[in-house]
Amino acid sequence: MTSITLQPLLDQAKDVLQGNWLGYATKPAPRLYPHQWSWDAAFIAIGYAHYDQARAQQELLALFRGQWTNGLLPHIVFNPQAGAYEPGPEFWQTSRSLHAPREVQTSGIVQPPIHATAVWHVYQHGADRSAGLAFLREMYPKLYAWHAYLYRERDLRGEGLVYIRHPWESGQDNSPIWDRSLARLQLMPAQVPTYQRVDTTLVAADERPSSAEYDRYAYLVQLAYANDYDEARIRQVCPFLIEDVLFNALLVQSGNDLAQIALALGENPSPFSAQAARTAAALNARLWDEEHAIYFDYDLVESAPIHAHVAAGFSPLFANVPTMKQATRMLDKLNQCGFCPLDEHCYAVPSYDKLEPGFAGQRYWRGPIWLNVNWLLYWGLRRYGFDDYAARVKEAMILLPQRAGFYEYFDPDTGRGHGSDRFSWSAALLIDLLSEGGESS
Repeated sequence: MTSITLQPLLDQAKDVLQGNWLGYATKPAPRLYPHQWSWDAAFIAIGYAHYDQARAQQELLALFRGQWTNGLLPHIVFNPQAGAYEPGPEFWQTSRSLHAPREVQTSGIVQPPIHATAVWHVYQHGADRSAGLAFLREMYPKLYAWHAYLYRERDLRGEGLVYIRHPWESGQDNSPIWDRSLARLQLMPAQVPTYQRVDTTLVAADERPSSAEYDRYAYLVQLAYANDYDEARIRQVCPFLIEDVLFNALLVQSGNDLAQIALALGENPSPFSAQAARTAAALNARLWDEEHAIYFDYDLVESAPIHAHVAAGFSPLFANVPTMKQATRMLDKLNQCGFCPLDEHCYAVPSYDKLEPGFAGQRYWRGPIWLNVNWLLYWGLRRYGFDDYAARVKEAMILLPQRAGFYEYFDPDTGRGHGSDRFSWSAALLIDLLSEGGESS
């Protein structure tokens, strides 16, 4: 592929972001997601960084308007102009917490901590170095508080691994990872709070989480607000406490990037690099599975690993966590028929092993390809010099939107797009991929 053939695709990607611009931030999609989501905003800023530094900075500053005083960075900052959306701000009842902001409405859970990585990326690619340094100074205390919250409130064992208390906090809502843990929640109808869904009115219901799954999502939200979002109280009663591979891998990389930000500002980077090293060591000690050559989540309630073979299990490559020996074995696992072997014609990488029970190529996080996971895998593979497989991932990231459009996720067998169209992070991460590789120059 030449730069000439890819320039129209790059222009289309920028048009997607422009169409989703709210005037102060970028919504993930035109209809299904009208607010600002946390890790979406970070991925979107990474794309903007290559051609609009001011907007990239604004994206992250807008997100952190919703940060709580205890450092929690909510997964949704609600757009008051969006109109009806369910579940909306009232569902979350965040006013029960003394830490929640009063000037903006937010949710009461978090999403994966890729924000320091995004901030550092924006700074590195910004043409205006003076504005970039000012941006780092403004973001540094916010990122400091965000990481401090995670290690203070979510590191149950004090060994560097933080837990999530809701599937939505992983960003992988209905992943097979959660099946066993959620199945423990045998709920009576009276235990499920009243809620409405918009997603199944805009997207085919058989592509989304089931009603039974959603009942459990709502119950876990209710449990949090019933305990006034006090993390110590939630920990005592929550039936869903998971040390998630993807969440902790991104925390490692963000910790190292926060150390770089501190260094650029003349601050002490050591606390952040030490935290990152401790989390990386804990990932290898607790979540690495030697037999299967992949990282598995850990269920703190059952005190047992969760043997779900998902693409996110390879995400520690992005943060340079595995040794070269481990990474080589991970590559061998990726290069098998459950994912996408190099000697077969296929799209890489499905979010769930095709040979595992319950694989569904059109069902949200139960099999489709997500470009944000592919982006993490691409840079992780490049980091270890696995350029052949990285090229296969890059090819899929280009071909899928080129053939189907900028969808939320894609069927790994047909390449057809599913979920919302004109999806912002699909566009933003393609911009980063093309810009970094020089194909669009």
